[in-house]
Amino acid sequence: MNRRSFLTAAGAAGFMIVKPESVRGTQANSAVRIGVIGCGGRGTHVAGGFVSNTPSHVVALADMFQDQLDAARERFGKTGPAIDASQVFRGPKSFQELVNSQQVDMVLITSPPYFHPEHLEAAVAAGKHVYVEKPVAVDVPGCRRVLAAGKRAEGKLSLDVGFQLRMAPPFVELAKRVHAGAIGEIVCGEAHYNAAFINLRDFPQASPAERRLRHWVHDRVLSGDILVEQNVHSVDICNWILKAHPLKAVGAGGRRGRTEEGTAWSHFALTYFYPNDVHVSFSSTQFANKVTSDVNERLFGTRGKCQTPYNGPVRIEGEEPWTWQGQSNNNIDTSEAEKEKAFIESIISRRFHNQSADGVDTTLTCIMGRMAAYSGKTVTWEKTLKSNETWDPKIDLESL
Repeated sequence: MNRRSFLTAAGAAGFMIVKPESVRGTQANSAVRIGVIGCGGRGTHVAGGFVSNTPSHVVALADMFQDQLDAARERFGKTGPAIDASQVFRGPKSFQELVNSQQVDMVLITSPPYFHPEHLEAAVAAGKHVYVEKPVAVDVPGCRRVLAAGKRAEGKLSLDVGFQLRMAPPFVELAKRVHAGAIGEIVCGEAHYNAAFINLRDFPQASPAERRLRHWVHDRVLSGDILVEQNVHSVDICNWILKAHPLKAVGAGGRRGRTEEGTAWSHFALTYFYPNDVHVSFSSTQFANKVTSDVNERLFGTRGKCQTPYNGPVRIEGEEPWTWQGQSNNNIDTSEAEKEKAFIESIISRRFHNQSADGVDTTLTCIMGRMAAYSGKTVTWEKTLKSNETWDPKIDLESL
């Protein structure tokens, strides 16, 4: 099955969609009303960015846990209109209640990645614009569901994915120059995402199921593992600049160094094989405390090389040297604000975005690498697309 067949098959699954004319967020009424699914740290951070940077405000909340709902309601009540109690939804079906609310124009999906396909499908079927955090899914069947939802939204709704870097000015300018030939024909590359361990608040009185859900980032079924959940940003840069996804991957990894309750791996070491015999080595870590994160991508061409670190000079060396002259060493400082502005503007202007295909492409690239590392075997793109393995956390949400 090639990518076109995968897209066609994904689009065959149908569901009803509410007419977008019933959705606010037009020139005549430009305050976009946000509903947040998943009110933890990431959800409140991203929603806060939308409120700060765009003509929008939070009007509805959905989460499994009352403490997170209470904290989010208090926070957004200080920066905008108070959120009515009728628009605060708790429990396993809270996402469905939120997307069905007539008060909501746009849905921000920041729930654990395992739930992203289901929550995205519901939002699109309800006629809501969607900003979904990465990754779009944790398995290949989930990616098919996201593609199908994206096809239903095409031309009717905006659907963006929370990639950190595609709107970062230094990265945008570098990609433009590389695509124009600044480093010549790309031969090979290397990328790494070395991050500190993510310390989370302990919940000693919680049941095992509740702890898993609250600590989802440490659970490989709920998160997709560190390669799919966190490292997706670095892999996305490689796909973007190379204008392709890899054809196959080999790799290894494991949990050594991690001691917390959970199943996520501590490290991955991969080689991705892109078209035109371009080899990119990729490695990642997430287990050590009190270390500085180090994220960078380097591509080497016949006329020079480029590098795209989170911190440090974004630059090209070689026959056409160039260095970004921005004022901050943190190259993603303005990325989120630029993404948020562009997304809200697409709703107000009705020039709708749809990043579902790119989101799926990068997620599948990470899943292919994960499959290779887990199995210790070479995994091809074709084999990845054919996978019907569906991950299941086996958590009884009704019991929480």
